[in-house]
Amino acid sequence: MAVDTRTPKVAAAAATPARTSKRTSSVLLKILMAGTGILLVLFLFAHMIGNLKIFFGEETFDHYGHWLRTIGSPALPDEWFLWIQRGGLTLAIVAHIVAATILARRARAARPVRYAHRPKVQAGYAARTMRWGGVIVLLFIVYHILDLTTLTLNPNAESGKPYANIVADFAPGRWYVTLFYAISIIAVGLHLRHGIWSAARTLGQQTARGQRIGQGIALLLSLVLVVGYLAVPFAVLTGLVD
Repeated sequence: MAVDTRTPKVAAAAATPARTSKRTSSVLLKILMAGTGILLVLFLFAHMIGNLKIFFGEETFDHYGHWLRTIGSPALPDEWFLWIQRGGLTLAIVAHIVAATILARRARAARPVRYAHRPKVQAGYAARTMRWGGVIVLLFIVYHILDLTTLTLNPNAESGKPYANIVADFAPGRWYVTLFYAISIIAVGLHLRHGIWSAARTLGQQTARGQRIGQGIALLLSLVLVVGYLAVPFAVLTGLVD
């Protein structure tokens, strides 16, 4: 059995490059998470604004849906921009999940001992449920695509008629769809609240005042997002949009 005869200082110096490399890698992963998260948040808000056009009536909303399919025309065939966008968002989501998984495993490896009682530190409910919130969000994305993009699960399923498809989707008799949608959007809001705050820290915001401002902005943006997305299904459910 080989014995390390180096002094502690020499051994520590030899291990430093590996630790430095891993620390650099973790920083890059956090930056990747922050960057992809910002991209996804921008898309969520743009999508929310588009959804709210439903309150301007069927003709306006259907025209908006047609416009989305023709972005880039005539340089791009119909719907190509949407598929390019979906491909980019998919890559961003995969990168976000992979980075989060690697960082979570490294955090667990750094604390191999399980304590009988682990005090509740840092964040609160949103921080403690990031993992399950992420799973719910991912399942919701898959369902949402099958429901209102490919129309596989939509009860109306009429291409070119997004207004009618949404009204049919959230009809009072399908309250369970609205319930699932609401739970998923709230999970998105919780995920977003903690994610924005974490991204601000990753990108260099470390002061106490800056953290308070970041937390306030994160809470405000998540509330706006949740209310904006839930406005449509509940408007259909209550008959405000029919």
